[in-house]
Amino acid sequence: MSDALSRPPRWVGIVLIPLVNLFLALAIAGLIVLSMGENPLTALRFLVFGAFGYVEGLGYTLYYTTNFVFTGLAVAVAFHARLFNIGGEGQAYIGGLGVGLVCLAFDDTLPLLLIVPLSIAAAAVFGAAWAYIPAYLQARRGSHIVITTIMFNFIAAALMVYLMVNLLIKPGQMSPESREFAPGAWLPFLHETMGWIGIEMARSPLNLSFVWALVCCVLVWVFIWHTRWGYEIRAVGGNETAAVYAGIRPTRIIVLAMCISGALAGFVGVNEILGVHHRLLLNFTAGYGFTGIAVALMGRNHPVGILLASLLFGALYQGGAELAFEIPTITRELVVVIQGLVILFSGALEHMFRPQLERLFQRRGADLPAEAEA
Repeated sequence: MSDALSRPPRWVGIVLIPLVNLFLALAIAGLIVLSMGENPLTALRFLVFGAFGYVEGLGYTLYYTTNFVFTGLAVAVAFHARLFNIGGEGQAYIGGLGVGLVCLAFDDTLPLLLIVPLSIAAAAVFGAAWAYIPAYLQARRGSHIVITTIMFNFIAAALMVYLMVNLLIKPGQMSPESREFAPGAWLPFLHETMGWIGIEMARSPLNLSFVWALVCCVLVWVFIWHTRWGYEIRAVGGNETAAVYAGIRPTRIIVLAMCISGALAGFVGVNEILGVHHRLLLNFTAGYGFTGIAVALMGRNHPVGILLASLLFGALYQGGAELAFEIPTITRELVVVIQGLVILFSGALEHMFRPQLERLFQRRGADLPAEAEA
Protein backbone atom coordinates (compact mmCIF):
# COMPACT_ATOMS: atom_id res chain seq x y z
CA MET A 1 0.00 0.00 0.00
CA SER A 2 1.55 3.27 -1.09
CA ASP A 3 1.39 6.50 0.91
CA ALA A 4 -0.33 8.24 -2.01
CA LEU A 5 -3.18 5.73 -1.92
CA SER A 6 -3.49 5.90 1.87
CA ARG A 7 -3.80 9.68 1.98
CA PRO A 8 -7.33 11.12 1.88
CA PRO A 9 -8.23 13.17 -1.22
CA ARG A 10 -7.63 16.92 -0.97
CA TRP A 11 -11.34 17.67 -1.33
CA VAL A 12 -11.95 16.03 2.05
CA GLY A 13 -10.15 18.87 3.82
CA ILE A 14 -11.11 21.60 1.37
CA VAL A 15 -14.81 20.83 0.82
CA LEU A 16 -16.19 18.01 2.95
CA ILE A 17 -14.96 19.07 6.41
CA PRO A 18 -16.18 22.71 6.09
CA LEU A 19 -19.57 21.45 4.86
CA VAL A 20 -19.86 19.03 7.79
CA ASN A 21 -18.99 21.80 10.25
CA LEU A 22 -21.49 24.16 8.63
CA PHE A 23 -24.23 21.52 8.70
CA LEU A 24 -23.60 20.82 12.39
CA ALA A 25 -23.70 24.54 13.23
CA LEU A 26 -27.02 24.97 11.40
CA ALA A 27 -28.39 21.80 13.01
CA ILE A 28 -27.66 23.11 16.51
CA ALA A 29 -29.10 26.49 15.55
CA GLY A 30 -32.19 24.65 14.33
CA LEU A 31 -32.56 22.93 17.70
CA ILE A 32 -32.37 26.32 19.42
CA VAL A 33 -35.07 27.69 17.11
CA LEU A 34 -37.19 24.58 17.72
CA SER A 35 -36.87 25.00 21.50
CA MET A 36 -38.39 28.47 21.07
CA GLY A 37 -41.49 26.99 19.43
CA GLU A 38 -40.59 27.99 15.87
CA ASN A 39 -40.15 25.82 12.81
CA PRO A 40 -36.44 25.56 11.88
CA LEU A 41 -37.23 24.93 8.21
CA THR A 42 -39.40 28.05 8.07
CA ALA A 43 -36.61 30.03 9.69
CA LEU A 44 -34.12 28.65 7.18
CA ARG A 45 -36.44 29.57 4.31
CA PHE A 46 -36.69 33.17 5.53
CA LEU A 47 -32.92 33.34 5.99
CA VAL A 48 -32.17 32.07 2.47
CA PHE A 49 -34.86 34.23 0.88
CA GLY A 50 -33.66 37.32 2.72
CA ALA A 51 -30.13 36.76 1.44
CA PHE A 52 -30.78 35.67 -2.15
CA GLY A 53 -34.51 35.82 -2.85
CA TYR A 54 -34.78 39.36 -4.23
CA VAL A 55 -32.41 41.84 -5.84
CA GLU A 56 -32.17 44.28 -2.94
CA GLY A 57 -31.42 41.49 -0.47
CA LEU A 58 -28.78 40.08 -2.81
CA GLY A 59 -27.22 43.54 -3.02
CA TYR A 60 -26.92 43.74 0.75
CA THR A 61 -25.49 40.21 0.87
CA LEU A 62 -22.78 41.09 -1.64
CA TYR A 63 -22.09 44.36 0.19
CA TYR A 64 -21.32 42.43 3.38
CA THR A 65 -19.43 39.85 1.32
CA THR A 66 -17.10 42.58 0.06
CA ASN A 67 -15.88 43.43 3.54
CA PHE A 68 -15.42 39.78 4.46
CA VAL A 69 -13.36 39.17 1.32
CA PHE A 70 -10.94 41.94 2.29
CA THR A 71 -10.54 40.84 5.91
CA GLY A 72 -10.47 37.14 5.01
CA LEU A 73 -7.68 37.70 2.49
CA ALA A 74 -5.83 39.78 5.08
CA VAL A 75 -5.88 36.95 7.60
CA ALA A 76 -4.95 34.38 4.94
CA VAL A 77 -1.83 36.17 3.67
CA ALA A 78 -0.46 36.48 7.19
CA PHE A 79 -1.43 32.89 8.00
CA HIS A 80 0.61 31.56 5.07
CA ALA A 81 3.65 32.94 6.93
CA ARG A 82 2.36 31.30 10.13
CA LEU A 83 1.31 34.67 11.53
CA PHE A 84 -2.09 34.97 13.21
CA ASN A 85 -3.14 38.53 12.45
CA ILE A 86 -5.92 39.46 14.91
CA GLY A 87 -5.55 43.15 14.06
CA GLY A 88 -7.71 43.33 10.96
CA GLU A 89 -10.26 45.43 12.80
CA GLY A 90 -7.74 48.13 13.68
CA GLN A 91 -6.05 47.99 10.28
CA ALA A 92 -9.43 48.42 8.57
CA TYR A 93 -10.17 51.35 10.89
CA ILE A 94 -6.92 53.12 10.04
CA GLY A 95 -7.30 52.27 6.35
CA GLY A 96 -10.67 54.01 6.43
CA LEU A 97 -8.99 57.00 8.03
CA GLY A 98 -6.64 57.18 5.05
CA VAL A 99 -9.58 57.06 2.64
CA GLY A 100 -11.37 59.79 4.57
CA LEU A 101 -8.37 62.10 4.65
CA VAL A 102 -7.90 61.80 0.88
CA CYS A 103 -11.56 62.59 0.24
CA LEU A 104 -11.67 65.48 2.71
CA ALA A 105 -8.57 66.99 1.10
CA PHE A 106 -9.34 66.51 -2.58
CA ASP A 107 -13.10 65.92 -3.04
CA ASP A 108 -13.62 69.45 -4.39
CA THR A 109 -10.50 69.61 -6.55
CA LEU A 110 -9.90 66.19 -8.14
CA PRO A 111 -12.19 64.10 -10.38
CA LEU A 112 -13.50 60.70 -9.30
CA LEU A 113 -11.07 58.93 -11.64
CA LEU A 114 -8.23 60.24 -9.48
CA ILE A 115 -10.01 60.11 -6.13
CA VAL A 116 -10.64 56.36 -6.39
CA PRO A 117 -7.02 55.21 -7.00
CA LEU A 118 -5.74 57.70 -4.43
CA SER A 119 -8.23 56.38 -1.88
CA ILE A 120 -7.30 52.77 -2.61
CA ALA A 121 -3.62 53.65 -2.25
CA ALA A 122 -4.27 55.53 1.00
CA ALA A 123 -6.25 52.61 2.43
CA ALA A 124 -3.39 50.25 1.58
CA VAL A 125 -0.66 52.52 2.94
CA PHE A 126 -2.47 53.36 6.18
CA GLY A 127 -3.49 49.75 6.80
CA ALA A 128 0.00 48.48 6.02
CA ALA A 129 1.60 51.12 8.25
CA TRP A 130 -0.63 50.09 11.15
CA ALA A 131 0.36 46.44 10.61
CA TYR A 132 4.05 47.28 10.25
CA ILE A 133 4.58 48.08 13.94
CA PRO A 134 3.39 44.68 15.27
CA ALA A 135 5.32 43.03 12.42
CA TYR A 136 8.52 44.83 13.40
CA LEU A 137 8.02 43.93 17.06
CA GLN A 138 7.55 40.27 16.10
CA ALA A 139 10.47 40.16 13.69
CA ARG A 140 13.02 42.20 15.68
CA ARG A 141 11.92 42.03 19.30
CA GLY A 142 10.16 38.66 19.54
CA SER A 143 6.83 40.12 20.65
CA HIS A 144 3.94 37.77 19.88
CA ILE A 145 1.94 38.94 16.88
CA VAL A 146 -1.39 37.93 18.43
CA ILE A 147 -0.89 40.08 21.51
CA THR A 148 0.41 43.14 19.69
CA THR A 149 -2.28 43.11 16.96
CA ILE A 150 -5.04 42.80 19.58
CA MET A 151 -3.57 45.75 21.48
CA PHE A 152 -3.36 47.79 18.29
CA ASN A 153 -7.09 47.27 17.70
CA PHE A 154 -7.79 49.18 20.90
CA ILE A 155 -5.19 51.83 20.08
CA ALA A 156 -6.77 52.34 16.65
CA ALA A 157 -10.22 52.75 18.22
CA ALA A 158 -8.91 55.28 20.75
CA LEU A 159 -7.04 57.19 18.05
CA MET A 160 -10.15 57.40 15.88
CA VAL A 161 -12.23 58.67 18.79
CA TYR A 162 -9.69 61.40 19.49
CA LEU A 163 -9.46 62.45 15.83
CA MET A 164 -13.21 62.46 15.24
CA VAL A 165 -14.08 64.31 18.45
CA ASN A 166 -11.29 66.87 18.41
CA LEU A 167 -10.03 67.36 14.86
CA LEU A 168 -12.17 65.93 12.06
CA ILE A 169 -15.68 66.54 13.38
CA LYS A 170 -17.89 68.76 11.26
CA PRO A 171 -18.14 72.17 12.97
CA GLY A 172 -21.43 72.86 14.70
CA GLN A 173 -22.60 69.28 15.29
CA MET A 174 -22.48 66.90 18.26
CA SER A 175 -22.20 63.61 16.37
CA PRO A 176 -18.54 62.60 15.92
CA GLU A 177 -18.61 62.57 12.11
CA SER A 178 -16.77 64.50 9.45
CA ARG A 179 -18.52 66.58 6.86
CA GLU A 180 -20.02 64.70 3.93
CA PHE A 181 -17.75 64.33 0.92
CA ALA A 182 -18.65 66.13 -2.28
CA PRO A 183 -20.86 63.91 -4.50
CA GLY A 184 -18.11 63.86 -7.10
CA ALA A 185 -15.99 61.76 -4.70
CA TRP A 186 -18.58 59.03 -4.10
CA LEU A 187 -17.77 55.57 -5.39
CA PRO A 188 -20.73 54.66 -7.63
CA PHE A 189 -23.30 52.19 -6.36
CA LEU A 190 -23.83 49.14 -8.53
CA HIS A 191 -27.47 50.02 -9.20
CA GLU A 192 -26.28 53.40 -10.52
CA THR A 193 -23.64 51.76 -12.70
CA MET A 194 -26.17 49.33 -14.13
CA GLY A 195 -28.53 52.24 -14.76
CA TRP A 196 -25.92 53.86 -17.00
CA ILE A 197 -26.22 50.93 -19.42
CA GLY A 198 -30.00 50.70 -19.18
CA ILE A 199 -30.31 47.90 -16.58
CA GLU A 200 -32.56 48.71 -13.64
CA MET A 201 -31.63 47.33 -10.23
CA ALA A 202 -33.06 47.81 -6.76
CA ARG A 203 -31.15 50.22 -4.51
CA SER A 204 -28.63 48.72 -2.11
CA PRO A 205 -25.27 49.72 -0.59
CA LEU A 206 -23.44 47.41 -3.02
CA ASN A 207 -20.87 49.50 -4.88
CA LEU A 208 -17.93 49.06 -7.21
CA SER A 209 -15.61 48.08 -4.36
CA PHE A 210 -17.09 44.60 -4.84
CA VAL A 211 -15.27 44.48 -8.17
CA TRP A 212 -12.06 45.52 -6.41
CA ALA A 213 -12.58 42.69 -3.91
CA LEU A 214 -12.75 40.18 -6.77
CA VAL A 215 -9.60 41.70 -8.28
CA CYS A 216 -7.86 41.34 -4.90
CA CYS A 217 -8.76 37.63 -4.83
CA VAL A 218 -7.00 37.16 -8.16
CA LEU A 219 -4.01 39.27 -7.10
CA VAL A 220 -3.56 37.35 -3.85
CA TRP A 221 -3.76 34.03 -5.72
CA VAL A 222 -1.10 35.16 -8.17
CA PHE A 223 1.08 36.63 -5.43
CA ILE A 224 1.00 33.66 -3.04
CA TRP A 225 1.29 30.83 -5.56
CA HIS A 226 3.02 32.35 -8.59
CA THR A 227 5.66 34.78 -7.33
CA ARG A 228 8.97 34.41 -5.55
CA TRP A 229 7.76 36.47 -2.59
CA GLY A 230 4.70 34.27 -2.20
CA TYR A 231 6.89 31.18 -2.27
CA GLU A 232 9.10 32.67 0.42
CA ILE A 233 6.06 33.46 2.57
CA ARG A 234 4.83 29.87 2.25
CA ALA A 235 8.32 28.54 2.89
CA VAL A 236 8.67 30.50 6.13
CA GLY A 237 5.20 29.41 7.19
CA GLY A 238 5.91 25.79 6.36
CA ASN A 239 9.33 25.45 7.96
CA GLU A 240 11.24 28.51 9.12
CA THR A 241 14.46 26.56 9.75
CA ALA A 242 14.48 25.14 6.23
CA ALA A 243 13.66 28.59 4.83
CA VAL A 244 16.69 30.08 6.60
CA TYR A 245 18.85 27.27 5.24
CA ALA A 246 17.59 28.15 1.74
CA GLY A 247 18.69 31.76 2.20
CA ILE A 248 15.30 33.30 3.05
CA ARG A 249 15.25 35.98 5.77
CA PRO A 250 12.23 35.35 8.04
CA THR A 251 12.35 38.87 9.52
CA ARG A 252 11.83 40.40 6.09
CA ILE A 253 9.07 37.93 5.23
CA ILE A 254 7.23 38.63 8.50
CA VAL A 255 7.18 42.35 7.76
CA LEU A 256 6.19 41.79 4.12
CA ALA A 257 3.33 39.42 4.93
CA MET A 258 1.95 41.62 7.68
CA CYS A 259 2.11 44.80 5.59
CA ILE A 260 0.23 43.12 2.74
CA SER A 261 -2.24 41.78 5.27
CA GLY A 262 -2.79 45.24 6.73
CA ALA A 263 -3.21 46.75 3.27
CA LEU A 264 -5.93 44.23 2.39
CA ALA A 265 -7.76 44.90 5.66
CA GLY A 266 -7.53 48.64 4.97
CA PHE A 267 -9.63 48.18 1.83
CA VAL A 268 -12.68 47.81 4.08
CA GLY A 269 -12.47 51.61 4.29
CA VAL A 270 -12.90 51.85 0.51
CA ASN A 271 -16.20 49.97 0.71
CA GLU A 272 -17.51 51.68 3.83
CA ILE A 273 -16.17 55.24 3.67
CA LEU A 274 -15.84 55.87 -0.07
CA GLY A 275 -18.68 53.60 -1.18
CA VAL A 276 -21.44 53.83 1.45
CA HIS A 277 -21.14 56.44 4.23
CA HIS A 278 -19.34 59.19 2.25
CA ARG A 279 -17.97 60.62 5.47
CA LEU A 280 -15.60 59.62 8.25
CA LEU A 281 -17.37 58.21 11.30
CA LEU A 282 -16.79 55.91 14.24
CA ASN A 283 -17.28 52.13 14.33
CA PHE A 284 -17.76 51.65 10.60
CA THR A 285 -15.74 48.40 10.79
CA ALA A 286 -18.56 46.70 12.76
CA GLY A 287 -16.53 43.59 13.62
CA TYR A 288 -15.61 42.69 10.04
CA GLY A 289 -11.97 42.24 11.01
CA PHE A 290 -12.78 39.58 13.60
CA THR A 291 -15.24 37.72 11.37
CA GLY A 292 -12.54 37.67 8.68
CA ILE A 293 -10.62 35.19 10.87
CA ALA A 294 -13.44 32.65 10.59
CA VAL A 295 -13.80 33.43 6.88
CA ALA A 296 -10.12 32.65 6.27
CA LEU A 297 -10.26 29.45 8.32
CA MET A 298 -13.40 28.23 6.60
CA GLY A 299 -11.99 29.15 3.19
CA ARG A 300 -8.75 27.25 3.91
CA ASN A 301 -6.76 30.45 3.31
CA HIS A 302 -7.35 30.20 -0.45
CA PRO A 303 -8.97 33.10 -2.36
CA VAL A 304 -11.67 30.88 -3.88
CA GLY A 305 -12.58 29.39 -0.52
CA ILE A 306 -12.48 32.84 1.09
CA LEU A 307 -14.85 34.20 -1.55
CA LEU A 308 -17.33 31.37 -0.90
CA ALA A 309 -17.00 31.70 2.88
CA SER A 310 -17.49 35.48 2.60
CA LEU A 311 -20.66 34.88 0.62
CA LEU A 312 -21.88 32.54 3.36
CA PHE A 313 -21.27 35.09 6.11
CA GLY A 314 -22.74 37.86 3.98
CA ALA A 315 -25.86 35.71 3.60
CA LEU A 316 -25.97 35.13 7.37
CA TYR A 317 -25.77 38.87 8.02
CA GLN A 318 -28.44 39.88 5.51
CA GLY A 319 -30.63 36.79 5.84
CA GLY A 320 -30.41 37.02 9.60
CA ALA A 321 -31.79 40.56 9.51
CA GLU A 322 -34.69 39.35 7.33
CA LEU A 323 -35.27 36.42 9.67
CA ALA A 324 -35.45 38.67 12.74
CA PHE A 325 -37.95 40.88 10.91
CA GLU A 326 -40.23 38.07 9.73
CA ILE A 327 -40.21 36.04 12.98
CA PRO A 328 -40.22 38.47 15.94
CA THR A 329 -39.47 35.74 18.48
CA ILE A 330 -36.13 35.20 16.76
CA THR A 331 -34.40 38.36 17.85
CA ARG A 332 -31.30 39.95 16.37
CA GLU A 333 -29.33 38.59 19.33
CA LEU A 334 -30.35 35.03 18.41
CA VAL A 335 -29.20 35.67 14.85
CA VAL A 336 -25.81 36.67 16.28
CA VAL A 337 -25.81 33.33 18.17
CA ILE A 338 -26.37 31.50 14.87
CA GLN A 339 -23.49 33.40 13.31
CA GLY A 340 -21.39 32.60 16.34
CA LEU A 341 -22.13 28.88 15.98
CA VAL A 342 -20.90 28.95 12.40
CA ILE A 343 -17.74 30.74 13.55
CA LEU A 344 -17.30 28.26 16.41
CA PHE A 345 -17.54 25.15 14.27
CA SER A 346 -15.58 26.57 11.33
CA GLY A 347 -12.89 28.01 13.60
CA ALA A 348 -12.31 26.65 17.08
CA LEU A 349 -13.85 23.22 16.35
CA GLU A 350 -12.63 23.04 12.77
CA HIS A 351 -10.75 19.76 13.27
CA MET A 352 -13.36 17.97 15.39
CA PHE A 353 -14.38 15.53 12.65
CA ARG A 354 -11.16 15.62 10.63
CA PRO A 355 -9.55 12.44 12.12
CA GLN A 356 -12.66 10.32 11.56
CA LEU A 357 -13.26 11.55 8.01
CA GLU A 358 -9.60 11.23 7.02
CA ARG A 359 -9.41 7.69 8.42
CA LEU A 360 -12.54 6.79 6.46
CA PHE A 361 -11.05 7.92 3.17
CA GLN A 362 -7.63 6.51 4.03
CA ARG A 363 -9.25 3.08 4.39
CA ARG A 364 -11.01 3.54 1.07
CA GLY A 365 -7.71 4.51 -0.53
CA ALA A 366 -6.03 1.45 0.97
CA ASP A 367 -8.72 -0.82 -0.48
CA LEU A 368 -8.09 0.36 -4.04
CA PRO A 369 -5.16 -2.02 -4.82
CA ALA A 370 -7.11 -5.04 -3.58
CA GLU A 371 -10.12 -4.04 -5.69
CA ALA A 372 -7.88 -3.58 -8.74
CA GLU A 373 -6.35 -7.07 -8.30
CA ALA A 374 -9.76 -8.65 -7.91
